[in-house]
Amino acid sequence: MLEKKIIKLILSKWDYGDFRIVFWDKEEFILGKNQPKFSLILKEKIPFYVLFKDTSLIFAQYYMQGKLDIEGDYNEIAKVLYYFSNKKYLKNKNVLSKIAQNKESENIKSHYDLGNDFYKLWLDETMSYSCAYFKNPKETLYEAQLNKIEHTLKKLNLKPKEKLLDIGCGWGWLSVIAAQKYGVEVVGITISKEQYQKANERVKELGLENQIEIKLQNYQDLKYHNYFDKVVSVGMFEHVGRKNLDLYFAKVKQMLKPGGLFLLHSILSMFEGKTNAWIDKYIFPGGYLPSLREVISIMSERDFHLLLAESLRLHYAKTLDIWTNNFNLAVDQVRKKYDEEFIRMWNLYLRSCSAAFKVGSVDLFQLLITKEINNEIPLTQEHIYK
Repeated sequence: MLEKKIIKLILSKWDYGDFRIVFWDKEEFILGKNQPKFSLILKEKIPFYVLFKDTSLIFAQYYMQGKLDIEGDYNEIAKVLYYFSNKKYLKNKNVLSKIAQNKESENIKSHYDLGNDFYKLWLDETMSYSCAYFKNPKETLYEAQLNKIEHTLKKLNLKPKEKLLDIGCGWGWLSVIAAQKYGVEVVGITISKEQYQKANERVKELGLENQIEIKLQNYQDLKYHNYFDKVVSVGMFEHVGRKNLDLYFAKVKQMLKPGGLFLLHSILSMFEGKTNAWIDKYIFPGGYLPSLREVISIMSERDFHLLLAESLRLHYAKTLDIWTNNFNLAVDQVRKKYDEEFIRMWNLYLRSCSAAFKVGSVDLFQLLITKEINNEIPLTQEHIYK
């Protein structure tokens, strides 16, 4: 059959890894020289015209639709995908990817506005949808998310009455802790209506209206000039898009006082390149994961100076494993709102992201930087770890 021949031809280019394909007619196609470490089981024939789409997109869509099953180690799948994409990058590193248009508000709705009730099912009590920080492996997700907030705020060396901008404040818990514990005045912004409503509820419940202002606003529209002492952004930078990376740093520089501290918490890729087609279509449309060197280059051109770069890669892998487990424990409740295709999509998203961190195709960095030169900062960073 022509469809099988095309699939075999596509996969024969993957000269790394040991795995097998089981076709809809039970024929097996084995790649590699050793015992297969995972299997892709096609339950239906893939139409001829579909085979000319992005390979990862085809298989992910078929998995979501229940037309494909995956057996074996997701980490091994991630290793094969990472090797293959890395090899393509090395051959084509001068070829730029297509730049997505900036439709952040529309893109955010497809993910963060799925509903607060949905996220409550599998996030911790703080509703933190970003990498946690585990001081020991036995900590709960809630404890680790509080650790992450504290670890982040300590790096900013906050002082009472300072003004803090929280770009992409989510459901607001970092803003709350910053105001309560450090006595700062916080402006938090989000472009998710669901997050905006919940964050404002929390601020009012805790009586922090005089310290925290939550805005439903895009960072691009902020008009502050040399106003904030500190800026923090956790898990938002991934959504700005490739063409807006420089604009993002320009806006932060505009709003931050000279010498002010900026903490950027973001997933970064190993190499510059296009976004995974399935992630771009179904999970984070319009997103882009820049490389570390790409970020350092852009921020240096804007006269930002790096003080500290810390990788939390393994912390994010562990966070995602817990989210996956929580999601599946709550799957009967998820099923009341969403169909099986949605459930399979989210399972694939959470599990494949965890595997990507474990094999190192992506990383999570916290970058502590200053706007221009600041010679008044502490000589060491020991205050962070006390």
